[in-house]
Amino acid sequence: MRIALIHDYLNQFGGAERVVALLHQIWPDAPIFTSIYDQEKMPSAFSRMDIRTSFMQRLPGVFRFFKYYLLLYPLAFERFDLADYDLIISSSSAFAKGIKKRQEQLHLCYCHTPMRFVWRFDDYLKREGIPEIFKSVLAFVLEPIKKWDLQTAAKVDYFIANSETVAKRIKEIYGRGSVIINPPVDCDLFLPIDRDHDYFLLVSRLNTYKRLDIVVKAFSQLDLPLKIIGTGSDRRNLVKLAGPSVEFLGQVNDQQLARYLAECRALIFPGEEDFGIVPLEAMSCGRPVIAYRAGGATETVIDGITGIFFDEQTPEALAEAVNRFNFLTFDRQVIRQQALKYDRSVFEQKIIDFVEKLGI
Repeated sequence: MRIALIHDYLNQFGGAERVVALLHQIWPDAPIFTSIYDQEKMPSAFSRMDIRTSFMQRLPGVFRFFKYYLLLYPLAFERFDLADYDLIISSSSAFAKGIKKRQEQLHLCYCHTPMRFVWRFDDYLKREGIPEIFKSVLAFVLEPIKKWDLQTAAKVDYFIANSETVAKRIKEIYGRGSVIINPPVDCDLFLPIDRDHDYFLLVSRLNTYKRLDIVVKAFSQLDLPLKIIGTGSDRRNLVKLAGPSVEFLGQVNDQQLARYLAECRALIFPGEEDFGIVPLEAMSCGRPVIAYRAGGATETVIDGITGIFFDEQTPEALAEAVNRFNFLTFDRQVIRQQALKYDRSVFEQKIIDFVEKLGI
């Protein structure tokens, strides 16, 4: 059986790219077709993979201005010649599922979420910090992409959703059912240790829509130690909001991240994510999570057992949750057992079992 892997773009390394990397480990002979590949932004392991880019790779300034080439992505994926493959596995939150295939080929889409910039338009405007004045123009531009998205979704043979939250969106938007296979956590990397430190931890890209401002404000008011890992466009604003108890660590490697998670009192998770892998990495280290009650966190955090929730994205609601947390106790081994349900080995076996049932 010949397999091709398809991914939207390889110009940053996040949860979706970790999924692609693991899919390639399962099927190491499978090439990865993608619109653009910025080698400098990706881990070195990708340089040893067979990565095949579209014509967009040669466009001027595409790595920096990739969002401005929005209307070219559908064409980029439609032009890939995949005739030699029996199974096509797309990893998609945007365009990768729009490939063309023959009738006898099977297309399996691992969907991280339906196009957020189309179907959650207002959230996307906030996420990217796009001025309201451009709202009507962008909505007009996105209309043909919305139609294309619906047309291509209908041609996918099987959908896998990365969470219950995304499975509901696939049903609501595309009218399609899906099997849920959650993204993997590397529980062999994120291990509990006996060393404790008196700080809370925030791990995130520093973007406005992540609502990191409420965390900085809450911990500055509480005068409790908070360490922030990550980089992004909102860093300057967050630094202005921060009191002396807040420390910005910038980007760290995986080993450093594992140590910070293993030594913290708790991870703070203030945003609404499609799934959210960082809370599980913290839980794999035996550390509880203080999370906003929305999105994927509601599927992985067990209230009072592996963490607690707050219900409003305000500094006051988070501060109340932190004060409540200070009077609770948690069992590290129980917390870790929750994370082990999402281990890489579990993901691999579920994906392999699903593909084998296709009977190709």
